[in-house]
Amino acid sequence: MTNAYEPQKIEPRWQARWQSEAVYRALNPGDPGFDPKQKKYYVLDMFPYPSGSGLHVGHALGYVGTDIVSRKKRMEGCNVLHPMGWDAFGLPAEQYAIQTGKHPRATTNENTRNFKRQLELIGLSYDWSREIDTSDPKYYRWTQWLFNRLFEKGLAYRTSVPVWWCEELKTVLANEEVINGRSERGNHPCVRRPLEQWMLRITSYAERLLADIDAVDWPESIKIQQREWIGKSEGAEIRFALDGHDTHSLTVFTTRPDTLWGATFMVLAPEHELVQRITTPQQRAAVEQYVKASATKSELDRTDASKVKTGVFTGCFALNPAFDVADPRAKVPVWIADYVMLGYGTGAIMSVPGHDERDFEFARKFDLEVREVVAPPKGHKGLADGECFTGEGTAVNSGPIDGLATKAAKARAIEWLVSRKLGSARTTYKLRDWLFSRQRYWGEPFPLLHLADGTTVAVPDDELPVLLPPMDDFKPASDGSAPLARVPEWVNTVDPRSGQKARRDTDTMPGWAGSCWYWLRFMDPHNQTAPFSKEAERYWGPVDLYVGGAGHAVMHLLYARFWHKVFFDAGLVHTNEPFQRLFNQGMVTAYAYQDAGSRLVPSAAVEASGDKYVNAETREPLTQIVTKMAKSLGNVVNPDDMIAEYGADTFRLYEMFMGPLADSKPWNTRDIPGCKRFVERVWRVFVEPEGDAPIRAQFAAGAQVPAIQGDTLTLERSLARALKRADDSFQNLNLNTAIAGFMTFINDATPLLPAMSRSQGERFLRALAPFAPHLCEELWSRMGMPGLIVQAQWPVAEAHYLIEDEIDLPVQVNGKLRATAKAQKDADNAQLEAIARSAVENHLAGKEVVKTVVVPGRLVNFVVK
Repeated sequence: MTNAYEPQKIEPRWQARWQSEAVYRALNPGDPGFDPKQKKYYVLDMFPYPSGSGLHVGHALGYVGTDIVSRKKRMEGCNVLHPMGWDAFGLPAEQYAIQTGKHPRATTNENTRNFKRQLELIGLSYDWSREIDTSDPKYYRWTQWLFNRLFEKGLAYRTSVPVWWCEELKTVLANEEVINGRSERGNHPCVRRPLEQWMLRITSYAERLLADIDAVDWPESIKIQQREWIGKSEGAEIRFALDGHDTHSLTVFTTRPDTLWGATFMVLAPEHELVQRITTPQQRAAVEQYVKASATKSELDRTDASKVKTGVFTGCFALNPAFDVADPRAKVPVWIADYVMLGYGTGAIMSVPGHDERDFEFARKFDLEVREVVAPPKGHKGLADGECFTGEGTAVNSGPIDGLATKAAKARAIEWLVSRKLGSARTTYKLRDWLFSRQRYWGEPFPLLHLADGTTVAVPDDELPVLLPPMDDFKPASDGSAPLARVPEWVNTVDPRSGQKARRDTDTMPGWAGSCWYWLRFMDPHNQTAPFSKEAERYWGPVDLYVGGAGHAVMHLLYARFWHKVFFDAGLVHTNEPFQRLFNQGMVTAYAYQDAGSRLVPSAAVEASGDKYVNAETREPLTQIVTKMAKSLGNVVNPDDMIAEYGADTFRLYEMFMGPLADSKPWNTRDIPGCKRFVERVWRVFVEPEGDAPIRAQFAAGAQVPAIQGDTLTLERSLARALKRADDSFQNLNLNTAIAGFMTFINDATPLLPAMSRSQGERFLRALAPFAPHLCEELWSRMGMPGLIVQAQWPVAEAHYLIEDEIDLPVQVNGKLRATAKAQKDADNAQLEAIARSAVENHLAGKEVVKTVVVPGRLVNFVVK
C-alpha cells in the first residue's frame, strides 16, 4: 500500500469491487432480500442515443448529478432504482450504413459498448443488470405489443396528410424535426407533400395533457411550452357559403365570434383542400405558384409575426352570414396566405383586420376593407387613431350584439349563430395528431397486416416480435418507398387467423417509439410474459426524479405523457403521469470561432495570434464565441482524456463545481487543477505523506477520542456547517455549494489537524462519498471502517453545533455605525454595553453620553452631545 494519491490505481479497483458485489442492484418485489417497508426512490436519466462519437463532458453533467443523488438516497436507506440503457433506433445509424455499408446493428453494438465503458469510467452507480436497448427484439417486441393496444383503441390510424419530406434523408420528418424548412438532423432542405402515413391520435388526450401538467413538479418553463404547444382555444365554428359554389362551404374557427360583423375577407391555408376547387382560371397560375413556394417554408417561418405578409386572391368570394345576401357587406374575397396553418382550427380564417394585427397588416398591404366592430375603452387607441385594437371593449356596428361588452358579446354571438344554424360553440387545440411513420429500415416494424380484403389487422400478440429482415442495402427508393418494400419474402405473408394473403406494413416507427415507455421496462426488464409486471409498476411508479435537457419539452416529454395516459386508461399503470419531478440540467458550453460572415470555423483550423485568433489557412481574423460542444466545431472535450489525467473523482467534482446543475456554464480545462488540489488536500488530511501507515493514527481504529472542546469543537462546528450545506444543496441540485462547504471544512481542518477526531473524519467522508466515491472508499477502507462507504449511513449535522455562541454586534454613535464587536450570544445588557464602549472608545472620548440604547443580539447605540 502506497501513501501517494494515485487515482488511476484506486478507481478501477473500487469500481471492480462495487460491480462484483452488485452494490447498486435494486430489488423488486419478490426478489430475495426485498423489504416492502423500505422506501423506494426511482431516479432516471433521459437515456442517450449511442452515437459514434461517444460521450463528451457536456453529456456527463446530468449523469454525474443523478449519480450523486442516487448515492445519497442509498445512504439514506432507500431502495434506489437508477438504470441506464440505449435509445438505439434512429436515422444516424442508418445514414452511416448507407455511407459505409456497415449494418446498423453492428454500429449500434459498437457504440453502446463504448458509451457503457465511458459511463463506468466515470464511476456512475447504474444498475447494469437492467440495461435495455430499444433496438433489441427482446425490447421492441413489447413496443409492438403496446402499439397494438393503441391500434385496438382506435388511437392509431392511417391517412393522407401533408408531411415534411426530406429528399436527402429520403424520409418523412415530424413537424418538430424540421426547423426553418430544413431537417434538424443534417440541415437538409425539406418540402411539404401529401403521403399516406400512420398517425397517433394524441389530440384525443389534449385536454388531459393540458390539465394534468399542473399536478407534477416540473420547471414552469417546460409547463408553459407544453401548454402553448397544446394551444387550447375556446370559441365558435362558423359556416360561410361560397358564392357560385353551392356544393361547397367554408368552416372557420374563431375565438372572437363577436367580431363576425367585422370580417371583410377570408384566408385559407395554401394546403386547404378547397383551394384548387374554388380558384378561378384567371388566378390559377398565381395560386399554384404561391402554393408551391409555401411548401418549402417551415411552420415557424410561416407564423413569424415579424415577416412581411404575402398572399394571393383565389378569385372566389364567400358570403358573411352576419348579413343578408343583398347587403354589399356580405360578399367577402377569399385569399390564400401562408400565415394560416392547415393543422390549426380548420385551416381557414375569417379575417377581421380592425381587431387582429396579422389581418390588419394583410389588409393594409392588399388594400382590403377595415371595419371597426369593437370600440376600445376610454384611453385606448383604435381605428380612429390609425391603429388596430385587439383587446376587449364594446360591440359596435354589430347588429344584434351592439352595446355589449366583449365577454357578453361572445356568448350572445354564439347563441345567435346556433339559433340560425350558422355555427356552434367549439373548443379547439393547436396540437395535431402525431405523425408516426418513417420510410426507413432502422426502426420498429409495425405489427400490422394489410389483408387482401382491404382491412388492416394487428399481428397476434403471440406472433411478436415482427423482426426486421436481414438487409444489405438500406437506401430508400427514389420514390420514397421504404427499404423494407424490397424484401418480398418478408412483405408477403399470411394472416395466421383468417388464412388470407397479407402484406406487412413496410414503414417503421419513428425513433421516439422506444422512448415512449422505457421507464416502465426498467422496472421489470427481464419479464418475458409482459412489458412489466403490475407488482413492479405499482412499487416503482412514478419516476421520482427525471433529469434531462429542456430541448425535449414538446417531443419526448409530451409523447411519453400521452402513452402513459393510454396505459393508465387500459389499466396497465396505476399513475396518471410518468414523471413526478422533472429537472433540466444546463448545457456545458465551449469556445468556438466564427469569421466576419458569422460562419463557424472548426477549432483545428484556428490559430492564436497574440491575444487574437485567425484562420490558419486564410489568416482571416476570427471572433471567439461560446457555443454548445459539437464534433463539427472541433470543441468537444472527451471525459476519457480528463479522467486519464486527473482521475474520475476530480472530473466529477469539477463537473458539479462549475455551477448549479440547472445553469449552463462554460467548460474550462484550466480550472480542473483546482478540484484536483482539493482532492489531494483531502488525501493529505487522512494520510501521512511520509511513512508506511495507511492512515493517520488519529483516524485509525481504536484511536483515542478527543473531548469536543477547543480546536476539536471548532472543527465540529465547521463540519456541522458543511453537512448542513451539503444537505441543503440537494433541494435544487445546487451541488456546487456542497463542494464549497467541503472545501471550507478542509481549509479549517488543515491547520487544526491534530485536533480532528476519527468521528469527524468518517462523517466528512460519508458526506463527500456521493461526490468523490473512489477517494472516500479508499480512505474509509484505510480507516478500518466496516463494509463499504457507499452502503454507509448519510451523516446529518447535529443542530446544536449549528448555533453560534458568538455574535457580531454592531455599535453605533448617534445612529452611525462605528464598529462591530464580538459578543457572547447570551450576554446581558450591561455586558453588551461594556463591550460596545470598548469598541468605540475613541469615538466617545471627551463626549457626554446622554443615552445608551441596547437591543440584545442586534446593536448598541450611544447618543452623545
